[in-house]
Amino acid sequence: MAYDGMYGPDTVTWSVGREAVLLVGGGRTLLLQVAPPLVAAGVEQHSRYGSDPWGRLYRTIDVSCRIAFGDRETSAEAAAALRRVHTRVAGTAADGTPYEANRPDLLMWVWATLLDTSLLVYRRYVGSLTRDEVHRYYQEQTRFAVACGVPAGTWPRDYQAFREYFEATVEDELHPTEDSRRIAAAVLGSGVPLPLRPVSAALNLATVGLLPPTLRERFGYEWGPGRGALLEASSFTLRQGLRLLPSPLRELPAARAASRRAAA
Repeated sequence: MAYDGMYGPDTVTWSVGREAVLLVGGGRTLLLQVAPPLVAAGVEQHSRYGSDPWGRLYRTIDVSCRIAFGDRETSAEAAAALRRVHTRVAGTAADGTPYEANRPDLLMWVWATLLDTSLLVYRRYVGSLTRDEVHRYYQEQTRFAVACGVPAGTWPRDYQAFREYFEATVEDELHPTEDSRRIAAAVLGSGVPLPLRPVSAALNLATVGLLPPTLRERFGYEWGPGRGALLEASSFTLRQGLRLLPSPLRELPAARAASRRAAA
């Protein structure tokens, strides 16, 4: 099959990114993204995370899917729209530090959270990847980085270097502020309709449990062997359940549409 878009059926991204279970990592991604003070300030001042965190996440996923799975024109338009939004996000943090969403280091971190969470969730809930597949996935994702505005060639040279960058950033740069905590509280909020509370509780468990331990502690979330065992049990149940579903029921709609276009 051939495909006129950023990725195609022969890419690892095509296999990893189509899995709807990646949405389980949405909360983790959000909390990682807003842990740096300047990103948190930008999100707090220029978005509706406080009143509509999951709606904001849905819109982010929608743009990401159009970039990754849309045809060439759709992908380019979505990427251009995303970059235009970034140009409007600028201001001053509570401590007086100015920020711009187009700063390369901030764009790099936001891209890194998406990449890291996608790999983590895929390998936890769907299946393993070989070292070569991880390497290919990382190199493929640099196309997405450019689409999001990351200057070409500024990312770590390979996946091992990326891991070193990611872990150093978590340790040295992620210090949640009051803005960070307000956004995180909205993401983990309790104002969920009663029928959806079991799902919300499971998502919140994954959101907190899949965070790097250092960041989890800095946010002040309690964690222990009991919650860790509960996360492992819920992960096992979901993983086994996914294996029983036919592929079309496990895939994001944008990915299914891309497969149909590729086949045609």
